[in-house]
Amino acid sequence: MQSEIINKKLGKKAVWLLGIMPLLLLAGLISVIASWGTGVEEQQAAPIEVLNFERIILTDDGFEVRILNSGPKELTVAQVVVDDSFWNASFSPSPTLERFGSSTIYIPYPWVEGDPHQIKLITSNGLIFTGDVPAAMKTPTADTNRFLQYSLIGFYVGVVPVGLGLLWYPFMRRFSSKGIQAVLAFTVGLLFFLAVDTIQEGLELGAEAPGVFQGTGLVWFGAALSFLFLIAIDQTKSKKAIQHNDPGKQVSFKIASGIGLHNLGEGLAIGAAFAAGEAALGSFLIIGFTLHNITEGIGIAAPLLKAKPTYKTFLALALLGGGPAIIGTWIGGFVFNQTLAALFFGIGAGAIIQVIYVIFKMMVRDAKAAEAPAVSWLNFSGLTLGILLMYVTALLVNF
Repeated sequence: MQSEIINKKLGKKAVWLLGIMPLLLLAGLISVIASWGTGVEEQQAAPIEVLNFERIILTDDGFEVRILNSGPKELTVAQVVVDDSFWNASFSPSPTLERFGSSTIYIPYPWVEGDPHQIKLITSNGLIFTGDVPAAMKTPTADTNRFLQYSLIGFYVGVVPVGLGLLWYPFMRRFSSKGIQAVLAFTVGLLFFLAVDTIQEGLELGAEAPGVFQGTGLVWFGAALSFLFLIAIDQTKSKKAIQHNDPGKQVSFKIASGIGLHNLGEGLAIGAAFAAGEAALGSFLIIGFTLHNITEGIGIAAPLLKAKPTYKTFLALALLGGGPAIIGTWIGGFVFNQTLAALFFGIGAGAIIQVIYVIFKMMVRDAKAAEAPAVSWLNFSGLTLGILLMYVTALLVNF
């Protein structure tokens, strides 16, 4: 009996050893290559260095330039050139950056408000990296006044228009079953446009992020994982829980969550515009996004047409759908980061696509119960109208 137990223990250890052995061999191979090289002796034509300008902050004393070494090797910033003139600068912590290391450069330069400026960094290997200031303006500081201003911007860009859209609920309650199906199809059209727009904006930000972080890939990874994550949550819910809760209310909250993530991205754009000193652009974005977002409230209210929601439900939906615009404005104005923004856009797109999937299933189920086609001409018209309406209002933002 004891021998059998010992054999079982040895068998388990052998299984673990079989699993670990390939990893140990791989580690040994990488160690050999790192120590002795690949065996190919060639002189590198030019040093490989990649330096990214993460942010250029304008203060009363000059420029604060935050840089990141996203290249494969250590690099050293040897000289600083501002507007074609060599300039003294100090570094914190050091002008030498390890891989993935960051540093802040303090340049005491008398910049001129409204004028463009160009900063060049020359490494010890002679490579030049350039950062531009399109129109100089003092970077807003994160004080209480600015914090409240950004909060107000996010409120009337996100919460107010979504709330106004929800006011169409009493009017839509008078629709017939076919009319409700058309409104749901209209919602799918809205969300489809938002999904495409969110992915496109995420890819643009991902392309501007340091290449080593694969920003465009993060958009697709975030979208796929968030979509599958939400699907997994739905499938793990018990039937009893689904019957106990109002399914229409659940779908409305899902729509509000997906739209909220999209509005987070809109807040990022507005906050980043004001932080860069482009106040005219920021004001234009506020007007455009406000008009653009009023249709989102209609989409959030659509699944509630057969339910009896309370005022608290509508308040929660307005905050959930529009509130993230406030957070986005804070992030964009104070700590904007292209890589994280690309990931957020991907997550938002995946959430929106999952909501489209849920609404489509609801439409198919209701159409089957009513013995009507799920894709009728009325539903097709609603879908098309949703896309066209979002496209037309988006013209107020894109230029």
